[in-house]
Amino acid sequence: MAGDQHGQGERGLGAGTVEDPLHERESELGSAEQAVARLCRAFANGGTEIGELLLYSGPPGMGKTSVLRQVRRLARLQPGCTVLFARGGERQQNEPFRVLRQLLLPVLGALSEAESREVFGNWRGIVGPAIGLFPPSGELEPLDPQGVRDGLDFVLTQLAPRRAPLVMIVDDLHWADLESLTWLSSFAVRCQELPVLLVLGYRDEFAEEARGLIQQIEGMAARRHQLNPLNPASVTQLVRGVFGALADDAFCRQVWAITAGTPYDIQALLREVRDQGLDPIEENTPRLRDLAAAARGQTLQYWLEKLGPVTMRFAWAAALLGTDIKQQLAAIICAQGPDQSDESVRQLRKHRVLTSSPNGRLEFVHPLIGTAIYLTMPSGTKTAMHGIAAAAIENAGGSLLTASRHLLETLPEGDYTIVRKLRKAATEHLAIGAPEAAQRCLERALAEPPDEADRAVVMYELGCSALLTDPSATVNQLRLALEMDGLGDDLRVDATFRLSEVLAHSGELVRAAETCRLEAQRTPPGPGRLRLEAAHFMWAAFQRDEEDGPGRSDRLHKLSLSLGERDTAAERAVLAMRAWDLTLRGAPAAKAVGYADEVLADGRLPAELGWTNTTWGFELPALVGLTLTYTDELARAERLFSDAILEFEVAGWSGAHRGFAYFLMGLVRFRRGFLPEAEDFLRRGLKISERIAPGIPLQWDIVGVLADTLLARGRFTEAWELAQRYRFAPPYHTTAMVLPDAPTLYGKLLLARGDRAGAAAVFTEVGEQLNARGWKNTVWAPWAGHLAVALAPDDPDAARGYAELAVERAREFGTPSAIGTALRLQAATTEGPAAVELLEEAVGRLGLSPAGYEHAHALVDLGAALRRVGRLSASGEYLYQGMELAQHCGADGLVAKARGELAVSGLRPNRLHTLSRDALTQPEWEVAQLAVQGLPPQRIAERLDLQLSLVHRRLAAVHRKAGTGPEGLAAALGLPEQGPDQGPDEESDQRPGRDG
Repeated sequence: MAGDQHGQGERGLGAGTVEDPLHERESELGSAEQAVARLCRAFANGGTEIGELLLYSGPPGMGKTSVLRQVRRLARLQPGCTVLFARGGERQQNEPFRVLRQLLLPVLGALSEAESREVFGNWRGIVGPAIGLFPPSGELEPLDPQGVRDGLDFVLTQLAPRRAPLVMIVDDLHWADLESLTWLSSFAVRCQELPVLLVLGYRDEFAEEARGLIQQIEGMAARRHQLNPLNPASVTQLVRGVFGALADDAFCRQVWAITAGTPYDIQALLREVRDQGLDPIEENTPRLRDLAAAARGQTLQYWLEKLGPVTMRFAWAAALLGTDIKQQLAAIICAQGPDQSDESVRQLRKHRVLTSSPNGRLEFVHPLIGTAIYLTMPSGTKTAMHGIAAAAIENAGGSLLTASRHLLETLPEGDYTIVRKLRKAATEHLAIGAPEAAQRCLERALAEPPDEADRAVVMYELGCSALLTDPSATVNQLRLALEMDGLGDDLRVDATFRLSEVLAHSGELVRAAETCRLEAQRTPPGPGRLRLEAAHFMWAAFQRDEEDGPGRSDRLHKLSLSLGERDTAAERAVLAMRAWDLTLRGAPAAKAVGYADEVLADGRLPAELGWTNTTWGFELPALVGLTLTYTDELARAERLFSDAILEFEVAGWSGAHRGFAYFLMGLVRFRRGFLPEAEDFLRRGLKISERIAPGIPLQWDIVGVLADTLLARGRFTEAWELAQRYRFAPPYHTTAMVLPDAPTLYGKLLLARGDRAGAAAVFTEVGEQLNARGWKNTVWAPWAGHLAVALAPDDPDAARGYAELAVERAREFGTPSAIGTALRLQAATTEGPAAVELLEEAVGRLGLSPAGYEHAHALVDLGAALRRVGRLSASGEYLYQGMELAQHCGADGLVAKARGELAVSGLRPNRLHTLSRDALTQPEWEVAQLAVQGLPPQRIAERLDLQLSLVHRRLAAVHRKAGTGPEGLAAALGLPEQGPDQGPDEESDQRPGRDG
């Protein structure tokens, strides 16, 4: 598809008399020409990551629009080049995604059904309504704005290669709506990875909330052109281009001085001179200043004299609509029939106010003209026309998404209908991922104002609209709603729960728990009260410190016993909390799993407690998954967390929700021993947390587990630097959702650095805090075992006491990984046969668990302990097994430790990727044996009476499975190397993995 995908008008300002030349813009245009040519040439040569960002900025009237118009023409001349264009509108900044709709709707709306499926993928229901492809449908739920932006990224990534080379141009970016500008600021980075030239023109007049976005864009630009005023020589050329040689030097010089070389002002002044019939000579220069003021100021009197009152009303209607003006709508707003509106348009074209575009719509010849006309509107007229515009858009079948910006400009009159429309518009804005627009509508609805009975409800809706973007505003607004009369019982419960969510996610878990407790006391018995009680227990469990942990646990136990059929969402929520509480207390794991199973339906979360269910939030299903994570039900936990990622992606929730899901998946992969995958998920979650805000609880959780993962991979320095970078150190967040226990992880970092005393102090403090709360889980917080390791060199008796305590608690909890890990740590406090005995049991226990890294660790430790007691043959077997498993886990540090132990034992430390004989077929094994003896393929074919081609195929299979070439084949198969002159070894048919 070639050509311009947006029908903006391209006529100049002068009908050949006062032209719109591009004086002193050769550099700017040359840059654009080179960029367009480079893009097209690179794409023709097969390039894909060939994009570029080009910026044009400057004060009003410097010619940015003219330059971008020329860039469009240059791009359209290139064969096969797709050109997309949009323009920001001063009066349309409150219309979310408006610029992106102009830019993308023409090309995306023209896709075939098959192309549309490929381009949108799973994002159609999220991106489609945002860009105006179709309205939001079904039950309207709020969308995460970041999810919409991620969806737009996906769509453009798919679209760009299909419509490449692609030139995207946005003029008047300073007037772009915030939603479009936010996405463009991120796409400015991505466009360079695509066959896209992104060209932006703007004034340095951005609103405060947009300054950071434009700075981000400018930081990514390959070239930025600042358009400067014209010099006197260029102004002289312009003047004489209109008046010829009659224009004398003094006159030209005065034009330059009065206009300061601004191209727009020069053209406006020259039109006034021409219309007044003024000769361009020095004697008339005193009149230029007054003419320039009239042309620049353009007062109501100026325009009335120029256009007349009837045409002026149409011009007002057009100015109120902004850009991409529909003549019929403007005519309705100013109450003109078809014939009169046609005449008004003719007059406005004649006076170079409006121009038409190929799509049949209108636009102002220059944005400054539209601004000037809008500013001349009397206040009453302006308000009335905005009200008419809102009604006309609705009557024509338009969306409240568009009409609401006009409703915002009307005066409050206590009209219930206006309140209803604004509330509905807010719902639609939230459904396309535009919460700021929803907040504007609801704030305006409160100003109308609504009936006293509805005021609390509107305030509640306003608080909910800011949940994802402005937590402090949400807290204030929900508190106000709860203080007002008019919220029903259900809405009071929901407002309290959402208030507690915002407080908790901001790290104020104590206030969150207390808020729910107090409201629960006022709430009549039933599902609402149970919901608040469950939330109270949940936020209390997440706290770093708690005054009465055992008491709270007892109260939760009694509440769980009082439940009825246990089949409502509120009852299942209490069961989820009970499962997690038992897990933290280190009670028998089977009990905790039993409660978790009661929450689940056939292993899946019920819909009323699903990951995207807004009634309960994502914390409760997370607690069910965490219960399974710490009770060795890792595969089941992984399925739940995989569901979370998928559901959040489908719902377009790309912020904290998806970041938390990545954290959970990283945690469960770490527990399973899939360390590279765990690191990848955790880093993805960390990236999302950084995008949200620095220092949030989610970031704290991720950094702790990521540091633990890096320790397991042997990257001690990197783990420590990560902790320092994110201040993962005392003083700890006293109200952070730390999962698992943060101080324990910090103590492990100190221990890895060799700071035993510092680690011991941390573990001791942790033990005192957790014992006071009755939390004894040795998997979630293995402080006792690690404290034993830290104390062992200097205080062996105390070390043995803590190690025995850890094993005792682990046996009470009962999972193989808990017992095996505690035994492994206990073995580090003793030596000789006693250590071997402990490690043998640890290996046996961990072999029954899904904790791969812990199993590898125990194998290597057992191998090392056996070497120290002189049992070298058995030592080698365990070291090899541990090394193989550690390599599978991605635990490079553990692999290095095993290699070192093997080297000390006099065994080959480089045996990796050893295959069992069962991994090869019998014919492959026969070929492999002969290849290890050094026989070439021809001799192997003769020895086995096979075709040479068949031998080659079998050898290829052997090398592929072994992961090595001929020189490493013997080691990979566990066979002794032999030269070609040696016969088969007596034990040539031995099983791989045995030391010959």
